[in-house]
Amino acid sequence: KKLKDKQSLLIHLQTCLGLTFSPLNLLQEHLKIRPASCSGAASALQGQRLGLHCVMLMKSSAPVLHADFSLSKPCQTREYRRFGIVKIWECRDFRMPGFQNARVSECHCAVCWCSLADGESSRTRMRSAVSVREGQGVVLLCGTPPRAGDLSFAWIFNEYPSFVQEDSRRFVSQETGHLYIAKVEPSDVGNYSCVVTSRASRSPVLGSPTPLVLRTDGVMGEYEPKIEVQFPETLAAAKGSTVKLECFALGNPVPQINWRRTDGLPFPSKIKLRKSNGMIEIPNFQQEDAGLYECITENSRGKNIARGRLTYYAKPHWVQPIQDVEVAVEDTLSWECRASGKPKPSYRWLKNGEQLAIEGRIQIENGALTISNLNLTDSGRYQCIAENKHGVISSSAELRVVASAPDFSKSPMKRLIQVQIGSTVDFECKPRAFPKAKCSWKKGGEQLQENERISLLKDGGLRVANVTKGDAGTYTCLATNQFGTAKGSTSLVVFFTWKIHASGDLMIRNIQLKHSGKYVCMVKTEVDSVASAADLIVRGSPGPPEHVRVDEITDTTAQISWQEGTDNHSPVTTYTIQARTPFSVGWQRATTVPDVIDGRTFTSTVVDLNPWVEYEFRVVATNKIGGGEPSLPSEKVRTEEAVPEIPPSEVSGGGGSRSELVITWDPVPEELQNGEGFGYVVAFRPSGTSTWIQTVVTSPDTPRYVFRNESILPFSPYEVKVGVYNNKGEGPFSAVATVFSAEEEPSTAPSGVSATSLSSSAIQVSWTAIPWKMSNGRLLGYEVRYWNKGQKEESSNRVKAAGNETSIKITGLRSNLDYYTAVRAYNSAGAGPFSATVNATTKKPPPSQPPGNVVWNVTDSRVLLSWEEVRAMDNESQVTGYKVLCRSSQGGLQELSTAGTTAELWLQLQDDYLIEVRATSEGGDGSSSQQILIPRLASMDARGSGPSVLSIFSVSSFLATIFSLTLNSMLC
Repeated sequence: KKLKDKQSLLIHLQTCLGLTFSPLNLLQEHLKIRPASCSGAASALQGQRLGLHCVMLMKSSAPVLHADFSLSKPCQTREYRRFGIVKIWECRDFRMPGFQNARVSECHCAVCWCSLADGESSRTRMRSAVSVREGQGVVLLCGTPPRAGDLSFAWIFNEYPSFVQEDSRRFVSQETGHLYIAKVEPSDVGNYSCVVTSRASRSPVLGSPTPLVLRTDGVMGEYEPKIEVQFPETLAAAKGSTVKLECFALGNPVPQINWRRTDGLPFPSKIKLRKSNGMIEIPNFQQEDAGLYECITENSRGKNIARGRLTYYAKPHWVQPIQDVEVAVEDTLSWECRASGKPKPSYRWLKNGEQLAIEGRIQIENGALTISNLNLTDSGRYQCIAENKHGVISSSAELRVVASAPDFSKSPMKRLIQVQIGSTVDFECKPRAFPKAKCSWKKGGEQLQENERISLLKDGGLRVANVTKGDAGTYTCLATNQFGTAKGSTSLVVFFTWKIHASGDLMIRNIQLKHSGKYVCMVKTEVDSVASAADLIVRGSPGPPEHVRVDEITDTTAQISWQEGTDNHSPVTTYTIQARTPFSVGWQRATTVPDVIDGRTFTSTVVDLNPWVEYEFRVVATNKIGGGEPSLPSEKVRTEEAVPEIPPSEVSGGGGSRSELVITWDPVPEELQNGEGFGYVVAFRPSGTSTWIQTVVTSPDTPRYVFRNESILPFSPYEVKVGVYNNKGEGPFSAVATVFSAEEEPSTAPSGVSATSLSSSAIQVSWTAIPWKMSNGRLLGYEVRYWNKGQKEESSNRVKAAGNETSIKITGLRSNLDYYTAVRAYNSAGAGPFSATVNATTKKPPPSQPPGNVVWNVTDSRVLLSWEEVRAMDNESQVTGYKVLCRSSQGGLQELSTAGTTAELWLQLQDDYLIEVRATSEGGDGSSSQQILIPRLASMDARGSGPSVLSIFSVSSFLATIFSLTLNSMLC
């Protein structure tokens, strides 16, 4: 720092001893600091004596300096907030003999600093100048001292407080401390000083200035990005930590920086891009954040990419620590100790601080300690230690192996029990005994035996059902083990009840779980009152389990644990685990070990999971009433990577261009790829050979591969198979399929091509099939191109005839126009040469005038038609005849051709008919006449209500005819 044109260097002595700034580095091997008792900082101007309160000792703890210092005048008071400088008052100064230019001082404030004497300020020792061209990139080295803790870096431009502001062109690495300028500009010329600050002590150290000057021999041209700041290829990150990756490149123009994950997953919202994208910050690092990251630097001259993999690890943490336990002698101890971590922790046990020896009755499996046939010497302090390469944790508990005779002093039996006649009563007998006591019962002096009303319970208790008045009396429990016997007694009083016949019923409709409780009915009169109480228990399906979590995860399994929810007065009988992935349709039942999870188990292993897939889990409890609501989902977890197991399906191929072998397959779905770096291994060989040719397809979504080589014969059989791989290794190949190489396109043109005019809008083209061998592939058909006289051949239209067809009808053409056509054969490899061109002229258009004055006459089922002759115009085709079309109301169609202007039809008169007439010509059918409706006439003939011969009607009198027919029918 510059203070009134003089230099002052602030270096905390504890930091100074670890730095290389000469000459104070000489102190490093000889001195150590005894911490002082107050906080603060001291400073002095160059040439002024500095007072510091500190004691300097040799490494052997013998004092180097221990003398009375003379009191000097007070130092001037200076305060600088940025470096935490505080006031200094009385100072004593002492030059250390044997350390030239070094000065150690004493001050009443107790924080120690080092200071350089006159002429030795680091600010006066200018470093060598760095000379660059304008437009060139440059790196200014900080000269970072050996790290004595966590450091941060900044750079001063020329003078304090002008700090270098980072942007897309300038970057200060917090890893190396260096200053990077992607593209130097004239405004960058000046002196640069590196400031190193210890985050622990917040003590800054100012380095020597480095001049940056421009060369005069020209300007640097444009060049592609060159990455200078790059994160490691592999970086292990702890769970919950904050990960910072740096990336910066020199280049002209200034490169743009972007980040992405190679698996294509988007960045979650917690990830922040800082320092103009030069640093990516990932807070609260979790397993799903692990993966391969890319930093892409790009400008107009090119791009460069840096890659690095973040791996996830977690120190062990307890899932189930051990607790103090008291166990009876000769019993079996099962102590489960369970921790989670990545990698999976290993376990070991200590007893009283020493390694626990495994013998016949002492076994350790997956962290669980089992000791059978306990004896008193097994008592002690036990320690379960879980560890992986990232940490060690331990859990301690006391095991007390006890042996005692039964004792009722701490759990006495009830003195009195009152019950109603007809009810059931339970007697408890739970003395403290190690090992557990065996219980027998007496009533008075009579030994009780089990019968239809009396039951001896497993816990030592007694149950009497359907109590009678004779069951009243004293019941005694005798508890015995190998160390002694004890007894306890309970008196049973049996009382009567009576009924009240008044109306006092309570009815609860649509009963719910909330209605459970104790209900009391009270009946009062003027002279007395009675009450009766009852407990109402409403049983329902269980509530949702709680605190579902994933304790351990592998590539195909997950260890799930949970806590029981409410059982709603009906014990839980089983639990079911459900799983969900981004690829599943809703929640699906998961396969577990054990397959059936009983209601007293709160952990299970889910198996048959897909590797490298994100899962959520939830648990459903079931009791005798039914299944309850599912729990809340667990946190999302991703299974570990594994070698792929499923090869692609539908491997086939064929087609393509000459000298090509096309191989196709259905890509493997993402949920079956089992990890990052998924791709395909394509193997093929000519049929009958033994050596496979292999190639790699790196894109997991690619469905085909094309092999090109001039040596490939047309339509030759190849054996092909497609395998899979990822970062974990290679998986299986598909079944071998036979695929033919690309066919050879036809080499000859069809012969015998002719074109014939069919009408004013259609021509027919015919040809002779080309000779073809199956060894050349499959002939798919023929392509016909056509164009008229006014068109260019290049803009011709095309139609195709499939297979072995040797003619095709081309429609939709213009009338009375020359059309040219040519034919060629084609297959999957392409098309052959065109034939010679032939032409045909379409006919003139058909007559536009419709037949007029159509008259009809009906006799029985015979219809006689006549009409006026149609005369074609000069530009129309001559009339060659007429066509009569007759449609019935049932959908039938009759067509009759005639050369004259009359026609005779035989019709079923039970239907209505529509009749129209058209002129025919070489150019096609002309316009239709107006439609004639012949009504249903069968009823009239059948009833004989009309004349046998009807008059002739013109179309204009049709309505009158219909009215006359209707009227005659009514008159009949």
